[in-house]
Amino acid sequence: MNRFAYQFYEMAQLAMAPARAISDLTRLTFKNPVNPLAYTPMGRNIAASAELFERVTRRYGKPAFGIDSVFVNGEEVAVGEEVVLVKPFCHLLHFTRDLPAGSAPQSRLLIVAPMSGHYATLLRGTVEQFLQTHDVYITDWVDARIVPLSLGKFDLDDYIDYVAEICEYLSTAEETPFHVLAVCQPSVPVLAAVARMEAEDSPHVPASMTLKGGPIDTRRSPTAVNKLAEKRGPAWFRRNCIHVLPFPYPGVGRSVYPGFMQLSGFMAMNFDRHVNAHLEMFNHLVEGDGDSAEKHREFYDEYLAVMDLTAEFYLQTIDTVFVHHALPKGEMMHKGEKVDLAAIRRVGLLTVEGEKDDISGVGQTQAAQDLCSSIPEAIRHHHLQQDVGHYGVFNGSRFRKHIAPKVCAFHKAVEEAKLFPA
Repeated sequence: MNRFAYQFYEMAQLAMAPARAISDLTRLTFKNPVNPLAYTPMGRNIAASAELFERVTRRYGKPAFGIDSVFVNGEEVAVGEEVVLVKPFCHLLHFTRDLPAGSAPQSRLLIVAPMSGHYATLLRGTVEQFLQTHDVYITDWVDARIVPLSLGKFDLDDYIDYVAEICEYLSTAEETPFHVLAVCQPSVPVLAAVARMEAEDSPHVPASMTLKGGPIDTRRSPTAVNKLAEKRGPAWFRRNCIHVLPFPYPGVGRSVYPGFMQLSGFMAMNFDRHVNAHLEMFNHLVEGDGDSAEKHREFYDEYLAVMDLTAEFYLQTIDTVFVHHALPKGEMMHKGEKVDLAAIRRVGLLTVEGEKDDISGVGQTQAAQDLCSSIPEAIRHHHLQQDVGHYGVFNGSRFRKHIAPKVCAFHKAVEEAKLFPA
């Protein structure tokens, strides 16, 4: 564990601050419409260079969802946000909709966002799509660096407890059925939480769960990410990736896997693609193609915003999911109790994979279909979406056109089967 790397990172950020300020001032000067040089090739090149420098050295804060309205049954309705449940490491966010009086109630959907570096806003497209057909909630995970050490730890077992507690809250809040959708990393804790609830015959289980691009069994079609985790092991990650938060963060003293290190890993996986994207943005700025440049800004404002993870959660996930494959082997434990996937019998299961997924290989999520052997065939289904990668299973045109309608149809089929708890 390194106690000083975070301090060095902070010092580097502070050292770059004057250069960023000068760069931003330069950009504003050479984009000012009263400056004749703003209309020359030289002025546009200087402005583009200044903006690119400022963006690649900036620390990005948590983005906003920014969903103001959606169309429901062909009518535009206003959308708001409210926090309905507060936990130290998670806020349950509800998207309210100003539906017309007398509108038929819609099923509720809990979207469990990944706790793998990015904020829940990465699923903005997922939320916006399902707001048209569901009453949507999402787990808005809290950056570990702003959680005081006095509020305790957060590990994979706690994640599972959070999911179970949220399910209980939703099952008692209203009479309409609710469904759970997990994207990538939370597929494992969601599956484990439902299994534990079923084993205890809880009345609060959801009507169905949809697992998208999740690492249920990373022995199937292992990707570069899976192989690296298995090769290195938890001890290597503890030595090289875990750092202690310095003052003045509220979480000072907490051991974390820093967001800036995660971002380095994300970028390294497709380094050439990111370099080319920034070169394209430079050309768009020089050519005055504002729309294309703005699309680049929107994507990277989201992609480059990262959060710290607690060390215990990160290391337990590496060990349980990627090294020992405890869940598919039937060896996963939750606070001393075995996670038995065969106990799941009342909850529908939809698994979704992308043909070109380079994070969770084809077959890793589908493995849940084999492991959840007690779920009736009528309420289980697997879908492999052609021509999409990891991001495409929860965002983009093929998600909107093909995947989202299948999820909605599956929810309807499960509700018609009437196997979910009253």
